[in-house]
Amino acid sequence: MTCLPPKTDRKLGLVIDLDTCVGCHACVTACKGWNDQGYGAPLSDQDPYGADPSGTFLNRVHSYAVQPDDNAAQIVNFPRSCLHCEDAPCVTVCPTGASYKRAEDGIVLVNEDACIGCGLCAWACPYGAREMDQAAGVMKKCTLCVDRIYNEELPEEDRQPACVRTCPTGARHFGDLGDPDSAVSRLVAEREGFALMPELGTKPVNRYLPPRKKDRPEEASLLAPLLDIRATGLAGWLDRVLGRF
Repeated sequence: MTCLPPKTDRKLGLVIDLDTCVGCHACVTACKGWNDQGYGAPLSDQDPYGADPSGTFLNRVHSYAVQPDDNAAQIVNFPRSCLHCEDAPCVTVCPTGASYKRAEDGIVLVNEDACIGCGLCAWACPYGAREMDQAAGVMKKCTLCVDRIYNEELPEEDRQPACVRTCPTGARHFGDLGDPDSAVSRLVAEREGFALMPELGTKPVNRYLPPRKKDRPEEASLLAPLLDIRATGLAGWLDRVLGRF
């Protein structure tokens, strides 16, 4: 079995803002695009245009309708990928050492040359963050775009994970969560960011920022009266809108 490093010099990871994620899947497509041409073997697809398509994705977005007791109903978009846990069970169950955690930055990776495709790491991961690539026969997972973040040939602004670089709403942030003075750590402290299922003891590095409370629908916007076409029809609505200018 593979051993975890006793400590890591840094804890690189993601902070995801559930308040501003709109579920556009730009992070999903950017991740797929980069990892098809970058680190490791390409992410395969099976029958992509057929009746039963499937494929390997390192990042997925799930959407949930929630309605707190004292709040208006809202949609929460929940991105999911590897959390690069400090006590990563996917590493310690690996029989070949293919799954490992780097001491220099805490990133959890898979050595595809050593992976035998047994799937034990996927069974051990409580977050469902690993996927078997059917074409390559090896396990795949988020690498935090390790081949981007250290690539000095890229402009400095591009040395971050593809999902972070492409997010149109700025919902994804990347940095060292082991440094309390880093931008991501300060953001987590300010917004009361949380770890996913901390009771499992895996100590995930990634953090999520909770959605802010939304106003009730009738109070959602000062423009609501202007946007209500039903009251007087289109002509009346236009009259109200133009009358404000």
